[in-house]
Amino acid sequence: MPEHAYHLSEPEVTTSCVVFASPHSGRDYPWSFLRSTILDDHVIRSSEDAYVDRLFDCAPQFGAPLLRAGAPRAYVDLNRALDELDPALIEGVRRGGHNPRVASGLGVVPRVVAGGRAIYRGKLPKAEAEMRLQRIWKPYHARLQGLLDAAQTTFGEAILIDCHSMPREALDSTVRSGMPRPEIVIGDRFGASASGEVVERVESAFATAGLKVARNAPFAGAFTTQHYGRPSRGQHAIQIEIDRAIYMDEATIRPSNDFHAFRRLLRGVIAEIAAIGHREQRLAAE
Repeated sequence: MPEHAYHLSEPEVTTSCVVFASPHSGRDYPWSFLRSTILDDHVIRSSEDAYVDRLFDCAPQFGAPLLRAGAPRAYVDLNRALDELDPALIEGVRRGGHNPRVASGLGVVPRVVAGGRAIYRGKLPKAEAEMRLQRIWKPYHARLQGLLDAAQTTFGEAILIDCHSMPREALDSTVRSGMPRPEIVIGDRFGASASGEVVERVESAFATAGLKVARNAPFAGAFTTQHYGRPSRGQHAIQIEIDRAIYMDEATIRPSNDFHAFRRLLRGVIAEIAAIGHREQRLAAE
C-alpha cells in the first residue's frame, strides 16, 4: 500500500474559499504493485500528472489549502467514481451500462496506462480493488469534501480548482491546422460545474499571464467536477489542464529547463485565483 492516501498543505490562516487539489500527481508506488505489473518503472508513470503538485505548491502562501494524492493514478484513479469498476480487469464485476472511461481501461482501478498499455497480465481479485478504494479513494474524497465544507461554512462559498496536466498529443485531434494550440484548458462541464463569473475570473488569471486558454476541449472535466460542482449551492468545481510540454520532458518524465520559469509564472496565476475566494472579493462581486 502507498504510505499515505493524500498529503495536505494548509495555510497558517485560511483566507480564501478556494481549494486546490492534484489527484493525479501521486508517486508513491508500492513495491508489491511494481512487482505485479508487466510494465517497467518508467512506463508505469506515463499516466501520472508528474510535478503538477510542485507547480501548485505555493497555494497555501496565498491562504488556500492544497490537497495532493499520495497514491499514483495507475494504482487508483481519484478522478473516477467509486463504482467505475472495470469487468475486464476485476473479478466478479458485472458489466453495466456503457461507460467510455471504463471501456477504454481507465476506470477507478485502471487496466491501462497512457497509450492503452496494459498494466497487468491477468485480472485482479475484487478484494484487492475494494481494499484500494477503502484505503485510498475514500480517505482522499472524505478530506476533499471536508475542505469544501469548511470553506462553505467560513466564506459562504467554495471553489475547487482540480489541477491536471495533458499530454501534448491530446491536442492533436482537436486543434485545426494553423490554429493556436491552447496551453491551458479549463473544464467546467460546459457551464454545469461552476458559475460563469468564477470561470471567467479563473480564465482571466491565466490569460493575463500570457497563456493561451481554451474551454472544455478536449477536456471538460470528469468525476471530480461532475460530483463536486454545485454552483446553485455555492460550490464550484473547475478542472485545469496544463500542456506538459511547457514544463517537462514527456519522454523522460523529468522537469525541463523551463520548469522553474513556468512555476514562477504560475505563482502569480495561483495568487490571482486564490484572491477570487477572499471574502471581500466575493462580496464586491455581488
